[in-house]
Amino acid sequence: MTPKEEYSQFCLQQPSMPIFMQPWWMDAVCAGKQWDVILVKKPDGTIMAAMPYLIRQRLRFRYILMPQQTQIGGVWIAENYQHSETSFITIANDIKRQLKELHLSYYYQHFPISSPMPELLHQQSFSIKRRTTYRVEYDHLQDLDALLASFSKNKKRQLQKALTLNHDTNFSAEDFYRFHCDCLKEQGKKINYSREFFLVLYQKTQRLSQSCILRVLTADGAVAAAAFLVWDKKTMYYLIPCYSPAYKDSGASALLVWEALKMARDKQLSFDFEGSMHRGTANHYRQFGSLPVNYFAVQKYYNPLFAIALFLNKFR
Repeated sequence: MTPKEEYSQFCLQQPSMPIFMQPWWMDAVCAGKQWDVILVKKPDGTIMAAMPYLIRQRLRFRYILMPQQTQIGGVWIAENYQHSETSFITIANDIKRQLKELHLSYYYQHFPISSPMPELLHQQSFSIKRRTTYRVEYDHLQDLDALLASFSKNKKRQLQKALTLNHDTNFSAEDFYRFHCDCLKEQGKKINYSREFFLVLYQKTQRLSQSCILRVLTADGAVAAAAFLVWDKKTMYYLIPCYSPAYKDSGASALLVWEALKMARDKQLSFDFEGSMHRGTANHYRQFGSLPVNYFAVQKYYNPLFAIALFLNKFR
């Protein structure tokens, strides 16, 4: 059995594993690229932890990065070892060893919320950086009146403006992609993922009934806002939202979030705004009664020349 096949079997026994670490998700977001997995095992072959990763190569550099539209990666500790501190050290040491054997120039991944691994890897000469997402936990979603009361005055006003708007989930993947392209074009921007990438991801998530496209329409049927939502057994993620600048004063963006929150409540899930490192975006999400939750990025430069190449590429 290959490591990927072992990993697929392992994931079936991990009900709380985030959607972003599932093998079928990695197949979708790494289509046309190479992904693999590091397994940490006990002497009897029991998997203690696993680390799926996307590996890239350019010129002489081999490096690991996060795949597109993927918030969480890094090491997943098997659920029956998540409270065993002695196991954590063993796992961190083995991850460090196996990463070194890949002969990388650079390593970078985001780790699951509350994972002990970033701090342990930091002690092993990796660097870590705190990241923030905004979440509304399921307990807070159960009382929608209380949730609405926690919205900012601005968001409440926007919802009042949106009373004439409608919403549904009858938006095709093709139409959503075109709409997102058009929204960005109006802002002088370009989309950062391909049509083919999105269609593969949409089809994979739809096949498992773990996604939908929610849209908000004006009274005359024009699309004002839309979002691609995905979920696992614990959390719904606001993965790809987009808003037409032509309807920025309609309240469509607030209604889109409100309906997505209600959908998460109906599915008995928490709601994650899926990363909010941009100050303006974070301020927008905070106004919906969400709370900041930290998680960590872990990185390591194995080859100092890669750091120079990365700097020059950013500079250009």
